[in-house]
Amino acid sequence: MSHTVEILSVGTELLLGNIANLDAQILSQGLSELGLNVYWHTVVGDNPQRAREAVALAKQRADIIITTGGLGPTCDDLTKNVLAEAFGKKLVFDEPSAQRIRGYFTRMGRPMTENNLQQAMLPEGCAILENDWGTAPGCAFEAEGCHVIMLPGPPSECRPMFHHRAKPYLLALSEGVIASHTIKMFGIGESAMEDQLRAQMNAMTNPTLAPYAKEGECELRVTAKAPTDGEAQALLRPTVEQVKALFGPKVYGVDVPSLEYVVLEGLKEKGLTLGTAESITGGLIAKRLTDVPGASAAFQGGVVSYTNEVKAQLLQVPQTLLDQFGAVSREVAAAMAQGARKALGCDIALASTGVAGPDRDGRGNEVGTAFVAIAAGDQTYVRPLRLGPRPMRERIRTQVASHAFDLARRYLAGLPFEDGNP
Repeated sequence: MSHTVEILSVGTELLLGNIANLDAQILSQGLSELGLNVYWHTVVGDNPQRAREAVALAKQRADIIITTGGLGPTCDDLTKNVLAEAFGKKLVFDEPSAQRIRGYFTRMGRPMTENNLQQAMLPEGCAILENDWGTAPGCAFEAEGCHVIMLPGPPSECRPMFHHRAKPYLLALSEGVIASHTIKMFGIGESAMEDQLRAQMNAMTNPTLAPYAKEGECELRVTAKAPTDGEAQALLRPTVEQVKALFGPKVYGVDVPSLEYVVLEGLKEKGLTLGTAESITGGLIAKRLTDVPGASAAFQGGVVSYTNEVKAQLLQVPQTLLDQFGAVSREVAAAMAQGARKALGCDIALASTGVAGPDRDGRGNEVGTAFVAIAAGDQTYVRPLRLGPRPMRERIRTQVASHAFDLARRYLAGLPFEDGNP
């Protein structure tokens, strides 16, 4: 049986735009991996009547309702009350939950006010979802043909509560095993990717293909359901291999976190080191590398050469190149990468230069004009980029950094720097 899911987020701060609704994103991604269909996102403020109306509507159209927020100790935390009322359940005091709440405050060395024990009032007969990341426990129950799961609102609690508490509950609702793999791609837009796969996606039922667009990247999630994990994997394997063959070098990994992670793993495998020379990206390439645990095993360091003086002095970029071609040029990008290799003593160097905006540079280069370069061994390669004037400054910088990583991962994998199929 296929289930339909509604995510109901409670909190006036969401409606005011004071905070982003990260919980809905966390849950939608996790539910997609389980093969569960999220049909509706609803956000309602801390108002009992409007919350009742939202729950009544959700009951009519979904057989799984997952709520986030409104489980805390204050008077505007109303989720449990409204859900219990809607499904004819009493709220009862759960002493083990109360003990956990008291223990939390003791460990934190903070006094506990009595209103915190309201969090131990839970719908009778529910499955209690213990919260090891905060105070408010979650809960789950089935009534009137509907499964209800309540999770706390802070994303730092909602994320682990979903993965470690709600996910096992949801898996128990489904016969068999649901398995998935995520194929990561760089260098192709979502529309182009979907165009090549549309007929196949529409025809597939098990496994299924679902495309996702990220910042300058694309993902394809392949999901299968079978009685056992082994059978699910057997269903997945041919489709994963087919997609990898179709998109070739654009696929940078399966079930990997990021481009920079793939680059670092490739460096470690080959015993090579990497350095960076950054202008347009302002240290973003180095930042993304050092966000990956264990980066120090391969990342040597970086130079943020934002001015021509630093390019010339620290990276030994010839002044004649800067004068003749300008900082935003193929020639200077190549010299920056070569200079970084010498200055940092690394095996491979990446360089970035360009115009992030909001205005053209002094030589008339349009916003979004950039060059990324790689220097390795006796080889230097430069990729020109025309990212267009419309992307925001941060998006341009993110895309430039990703292109630099793409050059590095292609070099490490022995792939051509350009595959002729943009």
